[in-house]
Amino acid sequence: MVTTHPRHASRGRLAARTLTAVALAATTALAACGSDSSSDSSSSSGSSSSSSSNATLIKKDAANSGKTITLGSKNFTEQLVLGEVYAQALEAAGYTVKRQFNLGDENAALKSVKEKQIDAYPEYTGTILGSFFKVASNAIPKDPTQAYDEGKEKLAAEGITALPPTPFTSSNEVGVTQATAKKYNLTNISDLSKVASQLTIYGSPECRSRLDCLKGLQDVYGLKFKKFVPVDISLRHTVLENGKADVSIVFTTDPQNTRDNVVLLKDDKGMFPPYNSTLLVRTDAITADGPDFAKTIAAVNTNLNAKVVQELNAKVDLDKQTPAAAATSYLQDFGYVAK
Repeated sequence: MVTTHPRHASRGRLAARTLTAVALAATTALAACGSDSSSDSSSSSGSSSSSSSNATLIKKDAANSGKTITLGSKNFTEQLVLGEVYAQALEAAGYTVKRQFNLGDENAALKSVKEKQIDAYPEYTGTILGSFFKVASNAIPKDPTQAYDEGKEKLAAEGITALPPTPFTSSNEVGVTQATAKKYNLTNISDLSKVASQLTIYGSPECRSRLDCLKGLQDVYGLKFKKFVPVDISLRHTVLENGKADVSIVFTTDPQNTRDNVVLLKDDKGMFPPYNSTLLVRTDAITADGPDFAKTIAAVNTNLNAKVVQELNAKVDLDKQTPAAAATSYLQDFGYVAK
C-alpha cells in the first residue's frame, strides 16, 4: 500500500533546490555495462526537482534481451520507489523485468527470494542482522560498512548476495509531536522512562517482536508503555496527526518529519543500527543475469543519498505521484535514462 496523506495547504514542501544541490555536487558516476562514455548533463524543467549530473546514460545491451528478472519490494513508499528505480534501470539495460512489489514485511520478502518467487528485493543492513539473524541491537556494528559486511557474509551462506549498499540510511526513529515533546520535556528516548506508562505507542505489526522496535525499547531502554497498537506501516504519521498515537515509529527519510515538524527523539543508548539499503539477490539468479545486472544497480545507487530519497518519498506521499513516476524523474534528472 502506498502511503496516503491529506494535503495540507500550509505544509512546507521540500524545496526543489534540494535535489539540484545534491546533483550538482555529485562528481562520481558509475557506468552501467553497455554504456558509452558520453554523459547527459541536461537539467529537467517543470518538475518538483531539477538536477544535472555526469552520470553515464544506461544503454540497452542486446546480450540482455533474453534475460528476465523478477523484482520485489516490501509494502511502503520507499521500497516501492526503490523497486521501480531498479526495474526501470534494468529495463534500460535491456533486461525484461517482472514486478512483484508490495510483498509485506521483511520475512515475507526474504521467503519470496528463497522460494524463487522473486529474484531480488531491497533490504536494510540493520534489518538483515537484527531480524533475519537475531543479532541484538546493541551488538550490531554502528559502522555502516562493518554492518553491511557482516550481513553480506551471513546471507552468502544461505545463497543470497547482498549488493553494495546505497549512500542513504533509513533508520527507524521514535517520533512524537511538538506538543507531546513539550508537555513531557522529551529530547532523548530515555526521557520516556518517566512517562511511558501513560503513553500509547503505534508501530507496524512486526514491531512488537523486533529488536530495533518495541522489543528493543523494552529491553534496551526498559520502557513499559500503556499500550502498543499495531498499525499498517503507511499510517505511521497519520496516527500522530490525528492524536491516536502519543509515540510512533517512523523513518529518518519520511518527508512528513519535515512537513509536520515531528520531533525525533535522540537514540541516546545507540539502539538503532545502520540501515543502508542493499539489493538482496539470489546468488544463482545474479550469476545467470550476467555482469550488467550488478553494474546497473551500482550505477543508479550512486546518487541515492538521504536528501534525494526523502525528496522521492515526498513526490509520492505528499505530491501524490506514483512510485513509477518518482523513479522515472530520478533516473532522468540524474542522466541515467533519456528524457
